[in-house]
Amino acid sequence: MALLPLLAACAQAPSAPTPPPEHPLYPGIQDGEFFIQPVPVRYLTPETVRQEVVYTGPERPGTIVVDSFARRLYYVLEDGRAMRYAIAVGRAGLAFRGGATVQRKREWPSWQPTANMIRTQPEMYAPYAAGLPGGLENPLGARALYLYRGGRDTMFRIHGTVQNASIGHATSAGCIRLFNQDAIDLYNRVSLGTPVKVRTEDDSLRLEGPVHDDAYGRIAMGPTEPLTAEEQILLSGVPASAR
Repeated sequence: MALLPLLAACAQAPSAPTPPPEHPLYPGIQDGEFFIQPVPVRYLTPETVRQEVVYTGPERPGTIVVDSFARRLYYVLEDGRAMRYAIAVGRAGLAFRGGATVQRKREWPSWQPTANMIRTQPEMYAPYAAGLPGGLENPLGARALYLYRGGRDTMFRIHGTVQNASIGHATSAGCIRLFNQDAIDLYNRVSLGTPVKVRTEDDSLRLEGPVHDDAYGRIAMGPTEPLTAEEQILLSGVPASAR
């Protein structure tokens, strides 16, 4: 019996669980009083990771270019380069069109649904009619750029989101969403008065090539690829409303 304490002391302590991997561009961030969780690596692909790319569009450096069809946002740099970000855009009929300028910027902005949002989807938006303060539960995320046209607020925003799974989809109420980490990166580059241009479908096809939604509703480039056996199995368990 005397050996039992000794044996217990020699037993190997259970190892701590291995934390999930973090992408170096999308780690957990302490931002003021709020901690932004890392973006799960399953949402990070060559199409969704922020990167500097060659830019062949006609826009001048310092312009934000939104491609709702390819679900990409570019911040045009000097020397034919741009920062490219993946975005979520509005569902059919709700996407922002035309041009605007950034006239306001906010960190951890408050949010209030528009009268039209409350009227058309009261079950979703009426409980928030009084608005929400900035924070981790706020749909505008960590940063917001407010788009104006002709001196008037368009009510459209470029903003962060905690709904990481939405990036690459056409799923928002019309605004342009980025991963919170990307929203912070873009926010730090943009000054008031920055022009914003939204590409037409013809512009997108000419500059990005053909795009389509994959089986999960995410944007994909080039010709449609058949589903793998694994993807077919996964998709069979996904409700149609979530596809």
